[in-house]
Amino acid sequence: MFIVVILQMSSSRKVVELFYDVVSPYSWLAFEVLCRYKNVWNIDLKFKPSFLGGVFHGSGNTEPGMVDNKLHYMITDLKLMSEYYGVPVNPPSPCKKDTLPAMRFVTAIAEKNQEENVLLEKVSRELWKRMWQKHQDITQPFSLTEAGLQAGLSANEVEKLLTNAKSQPIKDKLKSVTQEALEKNAFGLPFIVCHVNSKVEVFFGCDRFELIAHCIGEKWAGPCPIKTTM
Repeated sequence: MFIVVILQMSSSRKVVELFYDVVSPYSWLAFEVLCRYKNVWNIDLKFKPSFLGGVFHGSGNTEPGMVDNKLHYMITDLKLMSEYYGVPVNPPSPCKKDTLPAMRFVTAIAEKNQEENVLLEKVSRELWKRMWQKHQDITQPFSLTEAGLQAGLSANEVEKLLTNAKSQPIKDKLKSVTQEALEKNAFGLPFIVCHVNSKVEVFFGCDRFELIAHCIGEKWAGPCPIKTTM
């Protein structure tokens, strides 16, 4: 899990980058909290779709499902975290999911709307809901189409984005963002890196927001600073 927080000292507004993959439920938790705080903290929130499989491979890490004790802990932990954060995570039965097509689709959306996060936010959320709330497929084109339509895209827009997702520039973009996470010493997603006065602070996971707030000079008011409904 990796989120990156960058403080730009030349500007009073901070830039927060979130490296995530929709296969990661902890990324969903971090995503929702940052979305809630984007108008509470003085930040510009930037989403960085990445490929968790590439992060694991590049860092030499293993999936939690490969270790029985980690898997059992994660299932219990996600139930508690879901309640605390107010995000409807409902862990499915353990199974390997290939999210490479989904993350290429998300990357295609990110590249098409580089200055606007709204569509990227909606599609990413729909994919998380499909996998981690409704236990629906996110590996096939029909599933990505349904998620795109649900997020407000037209059928024609989805078709073009799915085609673009298979192009070499989009494949290369996802690889480069994943490599960027690895160069920041990521070993999972989400991951948080704070740059403050030339000093770098790195945080793994979705439970370090109190320390992040301290680093960026903001106040942490809990997971729901403003009442929200999912």
